Amino acid sequence: MRWEEFAREDTIEWLLEPDSPGVRFWALQQILGRPLKDPDVVTAQEQVMHSECVTRIMGQQSPEGHWASPDDFYLPKYTATTHNLLILAELGAKRNEAIERALEHMFQYQRESGHFLTTMPKTSKGRASEVKDGCCLDGNILFYLIHFGYLDDARTQRLIEFQEDYYAEEGGWKCRAFPINPEGVFPENCFMGRVKVLKALARIPVNKRSSRIKEIIANEVDVILQNQVYKYLKNKDGSRKEKAGWKRFGFPLFYQSDILEALDILTELGIKDERMQDSIDVVNAAANDDGRWLLKDTFNGKMVCKIDKKNAPSKWITLRALRVLKRYMTG
Repeated sequence: MRWEEFAREDTIEWLLEPDSPGVRFWALQQILGRPLKDPDVVTAQEQVMHSECVTRIMGQQSPEGHWASPDDFYLPKYTATTHNLLILAELGAKRNEAIERALEHMFQYQRESGHFLTTMPKTSKGRASEVKDGCCLDGNILFYLIHFGYLDDARTQRLIEFQEDYYAEEGGWKCRAFPINPEGVFPENCFMGRVKVLKALARIPVNKRSSRIKEIIANEVDVILQNQVYKYLKNKDGSRKEKAGWKRFGFPLFYQSDILEALDILTELGIKDERMQDSIDVVNAAANDDGRWLLKDTFNGKMVCKIDKKNAPSKWITLRALRVLKRYMTG
């Protein structure tokens, strides 16, 4: 199939409607090819900052910069500091003084190694801790730090250096939470976690990627392709088993992942490989007759705000699907 078969005019117009400025902000760039400085793109991002979801999130921020507990950036899940910063970045929010306060608060959790742990260190010994787990946390933090313009900050560079140093010989980053059953998976290290780190590394401009980062990106892309994007589970007979939950597309995803997110990263990196085709077919098959995709997985009711409606046509899922298909089918 060709991209033009999916690029229905009425669907694109739907994505560009002003009621979802975040979708409009990204669609103008990623579907219509407008530059970030285009007046319509600038206006859309301004409108993001006044949207209902962003207003609700920012309205619950403390004057010190955090959400919920000042001593734990992760709990309670989906309403604490790191979750809200991730949502804001995904929605296309722009850096302002309030977000800068939040990021300065986040940097207080960074250890000397460059790694982030969820609880505030109380002593110099705690800050020196080199406990190494939770690559999904570091990946999401790095993603929104880059989005908000902190790539060249020395603290962000330390986080990137940590990813380089802690990268495992067998690929990926070790995490004490994965795997629950080592006999039930192919990759030795967390598959969803590697997706989160790769998502962040893909946002580093090519000319700012170290040779080590380029090597890691290439290795991680190969691991994802070896596992056919979502078939990293292992049956008892040793055959591959799909991660069925990855077919239920959601937004936002936090530490979870799905086929669309993995394909989004691969296509952003310019990857076109026959091992992606099965996943592309899953995306194609999920489209409704009207050229729109449904939200099948959601954290609505757990987040500060609600984003789209479960089992209904979703602008966010449709945006992600269309930009994946455009990159994969054109150029």
